[in-house]
Amino acid sequence: MAAALGAPAERREGLQKITGSARYAAEHVPDGRAYAWPVPATVPRGTVTAVDASAALRQPGVLAVLTPENAPRLAEPDDPTLAVLQNPRVPHRGWFVALVVAETLEDARAGASAVRVSYDVEEHDVSLAEDHPAAYAPEKANAGYPGSTRRGDPDGAFGTAAVRVDTRYRVPPLHNHPMEPHTSTAHWDGERLLAHTSSQGSTAVRATLAELFGLPEERIVVVAEHVGGGFGSKGTPRADVVLAAMAARHTGRPVTLALPRRQLPAVVGHRAPTLHRIRLGAGADGRLTCLVHEVTTHTSRVKEFVEQAAVPARVMYAAPHSRTVHRVAALDVPTPSWMRAPGEAPGMYALESAMDELACELDMDPVELRILNEPETEPDSGKPFSSRHLVECLREGARRFDWSRRDPRPRTRRDGAVLIGTGVAAAMYPVNVWPSTAAARALPDGTFLVRVNATDIGTGARTVLAQVAADALGVPLERVRTEVGRSDLPSASLAGGSSGTASWGWAVHEACVRLTARLAERTGPLPAEGVETRADTAGEADSDSPWARHAFGAHFAEVAVDTVTGETRVRRLLGVYAAGHILNARTARSQFIGGMTMGLGMALTEGSTMDAAFGDFTESDLASYHVPAHADVPEVEAHWIDEDDPHLNPMGSKGIGEIGIVGTAAAIGNAVHHATGVRLRELPLTPDRVLTALTSV
Repeated sequence: MAAALGAPAERREGLQKITGSARYAAEHVPDGRAYAWPVPATVPRGTVTAVDASAALRQPGVLAVLTPENAPRLAEPDDPTLAVLQNPRVPHRGWFVALVVAETLEDARAGASAVRVSYDVEEHDVSLAEDHPAAYAPEKANAGYPGSTRRGDPDGAFGTAAVRVDTRYRVPPLHNHPMEPHTSTAHWDGERLLAHTSSQGSTAVRATLAELFGLPEERIVVVAEHVGGGFGSKGTPRADVVLAAMAARHTGRPVTLALPRRQLPAVVGHRAPTLHRIRLGAGADGRLTCLVHEVTTHTSRVKEFVEQAAVPARVMYAAPHSRTVHRVAALDVPTPSWMRAPGEAPGMYALESAMDELACELDMDPVELRILNEPETEPDSGKPFSSRHLVECLREGARRFDWSRRDPRPRTRRDGAVLIGTGVAAAMYPVNVWPSTAAARALPDGTFLVRVNATDIGTGARTVLAQVAADALGVPLERVRTEVGRSDLPSASLAGGSSGTASWGWAVHEACVRLTARLAERTGPLPAEGVETRADTAGEADSDSPWARHAFGAHFAEVAVDTVTGETRVRRLLGVYAAGHILNARTARSQFIGGMTMGLGMALTEGSTMDAAFGDFTESDLASYHVPAHADVPEVEAHWIDEDDPHLNPMGSKGIGEIGIVGTAAAIGNAVHHATGVRLRELPLTPDRVLTALTSV
């Protein structure tokens, strides 16, 4: 029997998706369904003084208009972004101030446009700066990391370093923009609630709805069978599921709410802008003596969220003296949140760009500089690495990329008006494993059913979990079925932090191992209902490990920069990763390439602007916020080194969903410098910025 783990098994739901039979949150059609459309605030700060719904209620098909005056009351949530229509305060432009419910989607949209809202407007501030007077040093950053760390005497070491780099980088706000917008269909049956929602974790959604509506969790079922992407924005419950449930309770009808694309930037989170200052000190031999990474970012006045962009500097390189600092300013902006590889994506862009600048100052190969500064243990914690094969990734990537033939001198390759360059950057992402539960059942027909409330957000989770089960059971893959995406299944952690397979797979593996042992003890045929075992990894999947557990990788990029138009084209991207055992070669390659493509967008096309006067993001749809298209990604290669790491989980796997984006933007930016001889330090590297830089030299 061929091994199930590692095989390039096809996605089990692939046929459903390409034929359109996979049903998403808006495609569940209970009898009598109505539609909702939100009304966003049109001021950046203030108080609602009146909502005139009379014209909206006269519109054909309009059933109700919910406002802070008449909306169902909610318990105070742990997440204040979910306290929708509970009071008249407007903390930022786009905050929901009313909701129209109607017979059709068109009726709801027309009704929303007829609602008239009056405000008491206040002065607002949405502009981030390093010296913003409201900036403060938070105790914690996202994911519970300490806000600041210090080792040794970094200022003294920098002052005496033979070679120094002191530079600043800027990453703009970025938006998740999944293909499926945030959507929910809610249906009340007495005091029982059924919600189909586009979420990365229906267990968390159920707990939140129970809290808000004062219900026992067993009266709520949340279904997220198919999810059209999330990239972090669906990692926590969003206002759509709360509003849909409120509207359904108010009207007595099932209600679907699909947030309009242009409203997403204001209400589902975004990658906060980050301003970086990095100081690197090194000896003449290239060994780092000092590493300082300081980050300034913004959060909203509703909820503190601090992008942990200085954290990678605590992991990557050996430097006896270091300091990392986060500072955050609470502004009148939407609440930022997770976006694919929060912290690591912008932090590693800055750090890996600075390492390239140091290599240039030293006249040293940037691959060799990184290898020279490999730490023996995790620099800040002192923990031993469970496995760290970054050097192997750099070496293998350099071999595959033919790096040894590179002329290190900038602006030496030209094809007419086009300058060609290559760049490299390292990648890192932490291993996250969270407790989950799973059930495995043997059926009389010789098949097996695995049940776990995992969420497949397009990553192939169903397929990989079936492979984990088949491997543990010692049976062919086709004999294993999986059920995922319902809160009435055994509870599981959310799909986020590249933790899904490691967390859910551990529980599935344990349940199947127990089932195998139970079956070995039995004689005779199985009962009609089969035999089931369960597993709960609470206490086993402990994030407080004595080991420093991370995935690592290396990115190489070749770019062509048009000196006439300023356009940058990525001609080749190569990634080599060390992420434990790869459990499905097909879906893993897809994840790596997807992350790299998102990194390309971060480098060249994606960027958002906060309009200081208007108090809102100016790029609010896919016509103005440019994600890469097929023509932007001509050749992308993903490879990996198989690691045997016994300190992870029973499968020996690390998360792979996010490491592909980490470092890609830096590799591309470093390649642009190599092509042009000009260093650009603000993303994205749009043609106007590149052309301005080229004409200034």
